[in-house]
Formats: sequence, structure tokens, C-alpha cells
Amino acid sequence: MDYLNAAIVVAYLVGMLAFGWWGKTRTRNESDYLVAGRRLGPLFYTGTMAAVVLGGASTVGGVGLGYQYGVSGMWLVVAIGAGVLLLSLLFASKLQKLKIYTVSQMLSLRYGAQSTQMSSIVMLAYTLMLCATSTGAYATIFVVLFGWERWLAIAIGGAVVLIYSTIGGMWSITLADMAQFIIKTIGVFALMLPFTFNAAGGLDGIRERVDAEFFSITGIGAQSIITYFVVYTLGLLIGQDIWQRVFTARTPLIARWGGTAAGIYCILYGVAGALIGMAASVVLPSIESKDDVYADVAMSLLPVGLGGLVLAAAVAAMMSTASGALIAAATVARTDVVPYVRSWFGAAKPEAGRPAGNPEHDIARSQVWVLGLGLVAIALAIVVQDVVAALTIAYDILVGGLLVAILGGLFWKRGTGLGAAASMVAGTVATLATMIFLEVTGDQPYDGVYANEPIYFGLIASAAVYVVISLLSPRTDDAVMTAWEDRLAGRFQDEPEPAQASSPA
Repeated sequence: MDYLNAAIVVAYLVGMLAFGWWGKTRTRNESDYLVAGRRLGPLFYTGTMAAVVLGGASTVGGVGLGYQYGVSGMWLVVAIGAGVLLLSLLFASKLQKLKIYTVSQMLSLRYGAQSTQMSSIVMLAYTLMLCATSTGAYATIFVVLFGWERWLAIAIGGAVVLIYSTIGGMWSITLADMAQFIIKTIGVFALMLPFTFNAAGGLDGIRERVDAEFFSITGIGAQSIITYFVVYTLGLLIGQDIWQRVFTARTPLIARWGGTAAGIYCILYGVAGALIGMAASVVLPSIESKDDVYADVAMSLLPVGLGGLVLAAAVAAMMSTASGALIAAATVARTDVVPYVRSWFGAAKPEAGRPAGNPEHDIARSQVWVLGLGLVAIALAIVVQDVVAALTIAYDILVGGLLVAILGGLFWKRGTGLGAAASMVAGTVATLATMIFLEVTGDQPYDGVYANEPIYFGLIASAAVYVVISLLSPRTDDAVMTAWEDRLAGRFQDEPEPAQASSPA
């Protein structure tokens, strides 16, 4: 074990805990805890948005794809960047004006239909599985670096994320993510890229020793590229973990252009990762698993110490995704799922746009939800070996079942609550039915759960039902639409901001 590299990673973990306590000092009410008081300026907003979307798949996975396919390995991360760009340019400013906390609240406000709250169940499953997947992913770094057992690595790494997320909520996560953004930027652009290119003899040295297909932007295959855009770009448009970051922006302008800057950064990050992997394929040609490329480059090509910083960058990438998914899961559980379930037994719904308890002071209940769901995510990461399959199912239902109702509500005034609810059911049923059919009849590795067709059939069914039922059902009540338009126009006063709190850059 390289003790200096290990010490740097340990110092990083301790630093994350310190950011948790720092964030706690800024957390005075529920808005602070869930959406950082809606006070992030352009610098913080851009950095944290980029941090939350660029997880292990983008960092370790992106380098691995570059190792295997060359420059076309960039497409996975480019698709993520495209999702951030579309979200930011098309409707981030609208979302910021709504002054809400969750995707389900947006549906309830727009359609005035309690039936749309079924979306919260899917969103909770998605965010919880995303957290569990990210928790298991960064534990692999600890296994390599410290020689720990997998369960111990997950438990210790998960505990770090759980502690700083619980004590300060979104403020702690934001401050930690900003540090993680800086570490990732240095690790990928300033260290890994120049060191691997120098070891490979530059672009000319790489060109001499790899196939020409490594320089083709379509080398990974058209089907894979399409899949990345369908799954990641569309998923990013409606994910609770991403929307919750949009809600942290101080103004609609920051949400739009700060997010645009984050999207561009993501695309550059994807290109850099692919180039690092391509250069590593020349210098370290015998690596068996593409998921090991990132760590092998850090340990073999970088000087001791700098390699530890690069490994910390990988952990940072995964932790930023895990913490973002955890706060999102807790927000959905407390704000949407619990009130929805209670409504089955006659309990009144809370006002849309506010948490289930006292929005000014009731931080403790949200902390309990973050702590409880964090422990569940850690347990899932340890016990369930195929968490990725569960995440894939949740992701397919998220896109196939909810995308049409969400985008339709934002852009089509004629869409109705009945149409939205019916489209969710139709899209979910079509997605699951196609998945089951392919699982039973297919004989290829990417049939069933991992096939692309379930999302396609889900989207087609959801869109058709949404349009037909909306046109056949009465228009949304005028009072509901008036309240919705008032929100979009920014005529809703959210909880007051503490006068003593300053807005970070």
C-alpha cells in the first residue's frame, strides 16, 4: 500500500466531515437544509451542479471507455452534459421560480390532481438506488487503496457521506461538492491528462500505436451513442437529485446560465476522460478491466502524492452523486411519499411547495430521514449484489413513465391531470411489460432489464395516452392554472431568508 497516497485520501475524507460542520453553521431553517436557502450564486451553483452529475460513471467509467474505444468513449459523459444543457436552457428558470422542493410538487401544482403524486414512489426508488450504487462504487477505491473488505469499505465511506449530509443538509453537501468539483478539475485536467499524454508520447505517439478507429467519434457504435442520450440526457431532465440543485439557485438567471456553464464543463470533462483512457491504452496496454484504468493510471503514471490526489478526485466524484441522491431521497420521502400515503387514510395534504412540517424550523425531522435512508442505502450497497439492475429498472420507469407528464405540464397548457396520471400508468406498464417480455424471450446480454426497448415503448405509450386523454378530458381548473401561472411569473413568496445570511458566490 502506498502510504502517502492513502494519507491524502484519508485527509480528503476528514475534510468532507469538516465541510459538514461548516454547512451546519449556515443551516437555520428547512429551506437551508433542503435547498441551501435558495441562495447560491453563479460560481457555487455551477460547481455543485457539475459535481452532482459527474459521478463514478463519468469519471472512472469515462476513462475506462476511452481506454476501450478511444475518443468515442466521450459520449456517455457528453450525453450527461447535453442533459444539463437542455435542462438549463429550456426550463431551469421556470423551475427556480416555482419555489418548490420536489418533482411531485410540480406535478401537483400544475395539474391539481392528487393522482400525480404516485410519481413520488418512483422518484424515491430511483434516488435511493442511485445513492446505493454510488456508495458501492467509491468503496472500490478503498478496497484497492487500503485492502479492506468490500463491506467495510462501503460502511466507512458511506458513513462519511451520511455524517456530513445529515448534520448540515444541502449546505454541507454544497460546500463539500464545491471542494469536490475543484479536486476533480485538478485531478483530471491538470494531472491525469498531461501526465498520461506525456507518457504516451503525445497525440502523435498515440496515433502511431493505436488503430485509426480509436480516433473515430463513432467508434463506440451508433446504438451505444443513442442509448446514452436516451437514458442519461432524458433522465437528467426529470431527476429529483438534479432538480433539487436547480432549486438552490438564487435567481432564474443563475439557474439558466450557471447550469449552461456546468453542461459545457461536463462535455469538456467527457472529452478529457476519453483522451486519458486513450493515452493509457498505449502506456498500460495489459489492464484487464476498463474500470481499473483510472486507479492504475493514478498509481502507475503519476508521482506519489499526486496519485493520491487523483484517487481522491475519483472518490469525490462518487461521493458528490451519493450525497445528492441521499438528500433528494429524503426530501421526496418526507415531502411527498409520507403525506401521499397518509392521504389514503384521510389526512390532509400539505401545501405544495413546502415540506410536510414547519418549513422554518423543523430541521430535525429531515435529519432523521437523511440518516434513516442513508443507512438503508449503505445496507443495500452491502447486501444487494446487483444494485445496478434495480437502478436500471427505476431509471427506465422514471423516463418511460414520468417524462411525458412532466415535460407536458411545463410546455402544453392543454395537458390535464387525468391525462398525466393515465400517461404515468401507461408508460410504467409498457416499460415493465416490455422488460419482462425481453427477459423471458431474449437470449442476449442486453435483453430484459438492460435492454433499450422498454424505455422506447414506455415513452410511446405514455405520450399517446397523455395526448388522447388530455384532449378528451375537461381542461384543468382555472384556479389551478392561475396559481400555476403565478408561480411561473415569480409571484409566490417562499419562506423568508435570514437577514444575516450572505449569498455565496
